[in-house]
Amino acid sequence: MPVAIPGLPRVAGSVVDLIGNTPLIRLGPFEAGLRNVELYAKAEWTNPGGSVKDRAAVRMILDGERSGALTRDKVILDATSGNTGIAYAMIGAARGYRVRLCVPSNVTPERKKILTAFGADIVYTDPMQGSDGAILKVREIYASDQGKYFYPDQYNNPANWRAHYDTTAPEIIEQTGGRITHFVAGLGTSGTFVGAGRKFREFNPSIKLISIQPDSPLHGLEGLKHMETAIVPGIYDAALADENLGVSTEDAFDLTRRLARGGMFVGISSGANLAGALNVARRTSDAVIVIIFPDGGEKYLSERFWDEG
Repeated sequence: MPVAIPGLPRVAGSVVDLIGNTPLIRLGPFEAGLRNVELYAKAEWTNPGGSVKDRAAVRMILDGERSGALTRDKVILDATSGNTGIAYAMIGAARGYRVRLCVPSNVTPERKKILTAFGADIVYTDPMQGSDGAILKVREIYASDQGKYFYPDQYNNPANWRAHYDTTAPEIIEQTGGRITHFVAGLGTSGTFVGAGRKFREFNPSIKLISIQPDSPLHGLEGLKHMETAIVPGIYDAALADENLGVSTEDAFDLTRRLARGGMFVGISSGANLAGALNVARRTSDAVIVIIFPDGGEKYLSERFWDEG
């Protein structure tokens, strides 16, 4: 039976009002052979912009409005590998702001089309530099005309992690009846892991916090950072995780395909997070593991891995 989440709006005044209150889905087929371990996915692709990044983007924009840093004459400017950019573009369109984004040129065609559909101005950056190249470019643009732009700087803005401290973690606590024993999330900006993780630490210090990142600097896990070789986000707290697991691109691809063939069409980072969660689940018992599934699979349809395996 569907679970009614308290506070979920029945009628929304704007798409912004639909952000958050995402469902938790049990991953029963992946529990086979485990020792009394329950696996749950936080279905963040059900946000209106299609990803977990809606939460941070709306918090940063609303905080900008409240502080006066974001005014109607300013352009929202930031670096993104895609999902936060889509969230900025969607919210900007809904609230009447122009949006300019620096994006690695090798992001999927689907992401490019979504950004264009929302009316964002896109500056493409060197694909070999990944999200780091986009960060360097956006800093250059902002430095050239600071008065023109509102630069939320998702990698260094505390509003990013606070969005998850205030919404994502409390939702999970409520949805599991406080039974959560392990939390698994990937590292990109690190906002989801840091914000939710800090709230879980306060709620119950025995909850194990597991962060996921690519196992190599050369990887195909769009949206995730290999922290040892990347520009480390200012909001990242390296001391927070109980365990930091590296996941291979191949394992993430394989599990993403398996999820789709089981009826759950999600993105590559969801497969990566599940790979890490299964690693943990096989080594534990009597656990309730909650995994962030950051986005849906529709943004990755052009990826060749769908035809493999």
